[in-house]
Amino acid sequence: MVATPDTASTTSTDRASGGVQSVERAFLLLEALADAGGVATLSELSTSSGLPMPTIHRLVRTLVQQGYVRQDTARRYTLGPRLIRLGETAGRLLGSWARPYLAELMEATGETANLAVLEGGEVVYVGQVQSRRSMRMFTEVGRRVQPHCTGVGKALLAQLPEEEARAVLGPNPLPAHTSYTVTDPQLLLDQLAQARERGYVVDDQEQEIGVRCIALAVPGAPTPTALSVSGPEARIRALEEQAGAASLVPVMQEIATRLGRVLAP
Repeated sequence: MVATPDTASTTSTDRASGGVQSVERAFLLLEALADAGGVATLSELSTSSGLPMPTIHRLVRTLVQQGYVRQDTARRYTLGPRLIRLGETAGRLLGSWARPYLAELMEATGETANLAVLEGGEVVYVGQVQSRRSMRMFTEVGRRVQPHCTGVGKALLAQLPEEEARAVLGPNPLPAHTSYTVTDPQLLLDQLAQARERGYVVDDQEQEIGVRCIALAVPGAPTPTALSVSGPEARIRALEEQAGAASLVPVMQEIATRLGRVLAP
């Protein structure tokens, strides 16, 4: 059998990369759709992915047939329902992989340790190890919350380019959960810039009165991921005031770095 130019090109690429080009391109399109908010036209996908239109037509048709992409009435393409099961399963596995690190953080601080990701503009908690203390914080794994009023939410937004974070927040005042909630989008964007500089972010009773949370990014994770400790305000402040190498933020950063290496693709 004589290879056609397309076959020869794909085979050469496969040998060089160790992967299958069509599979790589299919995932590239799914990620481009996700980056576009889950909805895009073929021409928009071509622009964002850099792939030629005939290739996009072929791959999208296959993804539609398998249920991973669907076409709406406006002839735009959206992420399909079959991805929901994959995402839920991946989220559960992410929490399982992270559990030893969350347990280590809980033991080091005595407070509840959390892991969260950003999905569709919302924070999704994917892992938690609760404090052993009788007064402790509890958030159900799988719970979705708004990002602007939580430590993990702000740590996740701080990992996005400013324009993308601005789009997630929107131009209108943000809903207040307590009197401490930051409701001005621009003021929150200023906080995110500060968080990028110092490497962590604080939720000071912004989601719930009496609760304080310190959160930071998990470097190297394949999607924006945040680690946090949360507890009664007085106890978290006491942890923050500890001096030296055993202080709260360096401990969290060291654990987050090791967790990031495990999660890295």
